[in-house]
Amino acid sequence: MSASPPPDESVEANSGPSSFFANILKPGSSLHTTFLLIVDCAFLLLFLLFVVLAFVTSGNPHILALMGIQLCLWASVKWFVYELKKTPVSAEGTENSEDKNESESKKES
Repeated sequence: MSASPPPDESVEANSGPSSFFANILKPGSSLHTTFLLIVDCAFLLLFLLFVVLAFVTSGNPHILALMGIQLCLWASVKWFVYELKKTPVSAEGTENSEDKNESESKKES
């Protein structure tokens, strides 16, 4: 009577929220679809909070200014992710083409 779970259950256990938080700090994690969904949901909730506050405070200019700042921040994050998706992915530890050309020319001389 061993208490260890079958191999299939241990794999599923590693794919939970803890693995998501472990992947946040890895390179390229800002393009993970789950992470982007969480960021968009957080911005949406903040915007809805500002809308409710604007309604409750009868259009307080400070709340409207904060709403504008939040929308600009959300747009800048979306733009940054869009630009990040356009950049080519390079593997860690590889040299770029200029470094390779320099090292080859040094070897020839």
